[in-house]
Amino acid sequence: MTALEGSAVTTNHQIRLAARPSGLPKRSDWSFTEEPIPEPGEKQVVVKTLQLSLDPAMRGWMNEGKSYIPPVGIGEVMRATGVGVVHASKHPDFPVGAFVSGVFGVQEYCLVVSPRQMALNKIDLNAAPLEKWLNPLGMPGMTGYFGLLDVGLAKEGETVVVSGASGAVGQTVGQVARIKGCRVVGIAGGPAKCEFVTKELGFDACIDYRAGNLKDALKAACPKGIDVYFDNVGGEILDAALTRINRKARVVICGAISQYNSTTGVQGPANYMSLLVNRARMEGMVVFDYADRYPVAISEIAGWMREGKLKSREDIVEGLNNFPEALLKLFSGENFGKLILKVA
Repeated sequence: MTALEGSAVTTNHQIRLAARPSGLPKRSDWSFTEEPIPEPGEKQVVVKTLQLSLDPAMRGWMNEGKSYIPPVGIGEVMRATGVGVVHASKHPDFPVGAFVSGVFGVQEYCLVVSPRQMALNKIDLNAAPLEKWLNPLGMPGMTGYFGLLDVGLAKEGETVVVSGASGAVGQTVGQVARIKGCRVVGIAGGPAKCEFVTKELGFDACIDYRAGNLKDALKAACPKGIDVYFDNVGGEILDAALTRINRKARVVICGAISQYNSTTGVQGPANYMSLLVNRARMEGMVVFDYADRYPVAISEIAGWMREGKLKSREDIVEGLNNFPEALLKLFSGENFGKLILKVA
């Protein structure tokens, strides 16, 4: 029995990686395929995808080579996390009609062979709307929460600076830092995003990296220096932040979206000697390392949302076929908030 019993829908549309991109992914780097909706075996589940999270990390997953997670193979369905509803089930813990999150891929229906390996979890729509489970209560929120508190070790009274401040991870980082009693400065592109970060999210200041001298702006916004820098961008913005770090500062390397599509090699930090001079540290973080503690973070973030202390903004694009163009919004800065693809 399925959630769509009696429906004529029998086809699963998918988007697969056809070629490894050089620079920005092109539509020709994808293949558009279809196959019958799968049937679950024993202890398996079929999920109908409702929404997919579009993340900068997806660009790295397209590249061949060693990383924290195996690359997407040529011909494979593109990896993506999402939220959906159980369409068919032979697993007692996931009945038909249950709303779930997991790693479903860019497709309409996903056969979940191993709920544990595919991070399948029930989600409570009474706690928050569907899209929030892909933002503050999903991977971006978990990244911001653990990156700031476990890696950045942010403490009350410190100055926290976060790049990509209006994006999915940056939203959570800045608001959690503010809740913890820090002075929070964001870096974003354009006056509209900066206004959103300060007026809606409550940051103390936000710097438009497209306007004027970034080093001078950081000096003015952070007169006491930077104690925690949460980096989502890399490149010149990371270099500028390193000139303002304090003694024993912590630099959290979450992402480097400015470098993901480079065809000439990754630009490393030119000002890394500041780490030596200031006895500071720079540490990378991958959210999957904290998977066993997600429930703790979800509970705390959901509580802040109920209290009105933490807000979020989502940018939703509709249609599976629009995936290639929607993904590019991440790298042009066109998206405003967490980028989500609505599939159904």
